[in-house]
Amino acid sequence: MKLGSGQFIFEEVEGWAKPPLECKLGEVPGIAVDSQDRVYAFCRAENPVVIFDRDGNYLNSWGQGLFTRPHMIFIAPDDSVYCVDDQGHRIKKFTPNGELLMTLQPQDGVPDTGYVPPDHLDVLRSGPPFNTPTDVALSPQGEIYVSDGYGNSRVHKYTSDGDLLLSWGEPGSQASEFNLPHGVYVDSEGRVYIADRTNCRIQIFSDQGTFIGQWDEVWWPNSLCQDNERNFYVAELGGIFIAGEKARLDEPAARMTIRSPEGEILSEWSEEDPYGEGRFFSPHSVALDSRGDIYVGQVTFSYTKGQAPPSSKVLTKYVRR
Repeated sequence: MKLGSGQFIFEEVEGWAKPPLECKLGEVPGIAVDSQDRVYAFCRAENPVVIFDRDGNYLNSWGQGLFTRPHMIFIAPDDSVYCVDDQGHRIKKFTPNGELLMTLQPQDGVPDTGYVPPDHLDVLRSGPPFNTPTDVALSPQGEIYVSDGYGNSRVHKYTSDGDLLLSWGEPGSQASEFNLPHGVYVDSEGRVYIADRTNCRIQIFSDQGTFIGQWDEVWWPNSLCQDNERNFYVAELGGIFIAGEKARLDEPAARMTIRSPEGEILSEWSEEDPYGEGRFFSPHSVALDSRGDIYVGQVTFSYTKGQAPPSSKVLTKYVRR
């Protein structure tokens, strides 16, 4: 089945990931690709980091016992691996083989922001790092940005060695305010893009945290990345299962969008029947390989409050046609 439109037509590779039977994926909130086109799936399972080649063949896994709850993953140009442990309130940096290099975590305990899990709408004030962080990205200079996230309303910027440089953001819906800053991406010019999920927008900042602009009408964005032509790929969770236990079929469905550098939608797709069986489509993270193929990690079971069938997909690959 062809997906997308215009110059951006893709086809899903059915049954792409081929983990061994003993290596269950659970669900895959984080996905990243390294310089050799190895695909790292960050899983809520016994083996949290599972590595495939671009054909979906299993290569390796590691990370047992190292995370409270896996959330997002980022791979630096030198192939070092950054993992976000949201309920562990920390960011860990590893070698590609799982050797721990650095940990970023609260210095004086988890800050009191008024957050009462799991309701991120209870965030009343901003605090220092971290209270349930969500994502991590590097600038071209190697500086580390963290969106902090479920239990906070801030973005933090660190040196490559882990020294805090600055933080910005408050709870709210005005410019430079956040309602669940869920994803962070830094482009080649150092601009910082924040997937401000519950405000249904992407905010754009300078490397000093100065507000530049925003894209509106983004359907609960989780994660974004860019291709070689500077187009953005955005994983949008949609609103069907955002509020309450029952499916809200009057809300926008989950979708993937491809956007111009200015945020204009160039292509989009959802499931064939987004208000039927396809409502379980739950794109949480997105990554591209060197050929422009797309990898999407899904939070199929947690997002749907356990209502998705056991056979539902948690990891998909799309090839451009």
